[in-house]
Amino acid sequence: MTPSRTTLRAAIGTLSAAVLATTALTGAPAHAAPAPDRTAATAARPTATGSPTLRFVDITGAGGTTLKANVFTPAGADATRRYPLIVLPTSWAMPQVEYLVQARKLAATGYVVVGYNSRGFWQSGGQIETAGPKDVADASKVIDWALAHTPADPREVGMGGVSYGAGISLLAAASDKRIKAVAALSGWGDLIDSIYSGHTPHRQAAAMLGGAGELTGRPSPELRQILKDFLSANMAKEKELIAWARKRSPATYLDRINANGAAILLGNAWGDSLFPPNQYAAFFEKLKGPKRLEFRPGDHATAEGLGLLGLPNDTWNDTERWFDHYLKGVDNGIDREPPVLIKSRSTGAYEGYRSWREVPSAHRRIALDGTHRIRTGVDSGADGGLIFLSSMLDQFLRLPPMASIPLLPRSAAAVWQSAPYRSGQRVRGTTRLHTTVTSTAPSGTAIAYLYDVGPLGLGKLVTHAPVTFHDRTPGRPFGIDLDLFATAYDVPAGHRLAVVVDTVDPLYIAQNPGGARLTFSSPAGDPSYVSVPVRD
Repeated sequence: MTPSRTTLRAAIGTLSAAVLATTALTGAPAHAAPAPDRTAATAARPTATGSPTLRFVDITGAGGTTLKANVFTPAGADATRRYPLIVLPTSWAMPQVEYLVQARKLAATGYVVVGYNSRGFWQSGGQIETAGPKDVADASKVIDWALAHTPADPREVGMGGVSYGAGISLLAAASDKRIKAVAALSGWGDLIDSIYSGHTPHRQAAAMLGGAGELTGRPSPELRQILKDFLSANMAKEKELIAWARKRSPATYLDRINANGAAILLGNAWGDSLFPPNQYAAFFEKLKGPKRLEFRPGDHATAEGLGLLGLPNDTWNDTERWFDHYLKGVDNGIDREPPVLIKSRSTGAYEGYRSWREVPSAHRRIALDGTHRIRTGVDSGADGGLIFLSSMLDQFLRLPPMASIPLLPRSAAAVWQSAPYRSGQRVRGTTRLHTTVTSTAPSGTAIAYLYDVGPLGLGKLVTHAPVTFHDRTPGRPFGIDLDLFATAYDVPAGHRLAVVVDTVDPLYIAQNPGGARLTFSSPAGDPSYVSVPVRD
């Protein structure tokens, strides 16, 4: 039975109460101990004597909209001293108590911290604008309020948040020069490449966002129409959808972000169902100021989620170190560490690199030989799993989605396999597929998967990605180049890698006309292949 709106709101409220109770009972939790192979130890952070002061306030946002907020000030704060300011917009559908644990920790070490409910959600006024211009203006209004009503230092302003809060923080850094540091966790740089990668609507992601917005807030008419067109795969509206998403993409404003010079920390998970890692890595590479990129196992917001409850958490630990260095000037070494930090899904070990491009040191090619003709619209059994559940199983139990490669029906899935590898293969970075396709219809969707295949033929999903094409001449071959979602996965010695391509996945809206066929070939002058990035 589908739970009612009231039941779901009550469940979210119960979780919020648990967060608040944790804050009251545990105080400021101890910092997470860094992994033994981290590049630098966490610097000690002084804690003020006494407990920070918490108060709940109303802040007037853009256009007079009331934003519900909470403010932590350091113990003993008065008009004789100024403190660095951190502003935390809430995640999509989350109440304003989301950051209480982390905000209290930050305030205990000398920050003024303002957390506020993004407009359109819960008790805040207005409608959900999906990180539109009003949301960006709200961020500046909150900074204005904090500088006028708290002992915050106008020279040391930071912003951060998870998911929606991350996106708003990055967009605000493009428009407000006062922002000196940003920690954007599980956010997006390019909204188009997040939920519409490969020109394929991400069905489950969009449906989850839309449903959560209806349950906990007041979606604007524009958002409702966008979701309706998106989930119906209305190609007549594609240009409008892309324009709407581009306006809400920090990548659109890179020149402004770089000119303003904020120090930017980006954190994400390999299996993020809403904002896959490729778009964050591409955004990171184009940043010119101080920057850091961290990828860990998990799904959307799960890499930092437990930290919201006060449990030890490396993501929040590095967030605090980032703010300490770039707002307080603490020499904790984070600026001297390799700016790219990744954590293997297989071993849990951290690895540091000087840039995203340097993560792989070599590439292994798998030839996509022969000709494979498949029927569209048939579920072969290969898929990317379910949002949140599948990547969380991989994060905590190392159980990614699986498929029996020998049993996949070749009428519905094209399959290629490498020879067994004599040594382990450390897959690191973005796998790329190049092939030639011939379709019997003008439009179609294909999903490519890379599997780690053991001796018994059981494949564990390493990565995947969808691609959709339109306006192709039936019967005429054309090339496809597809970047699969970046990852860090170790293939054991003796295992194979398998490439599978089919046309149905519950994560996506496929656009294959009934009865259509796709043929994958490898012309002599343009051979088909998959290039797998590895770290030797």
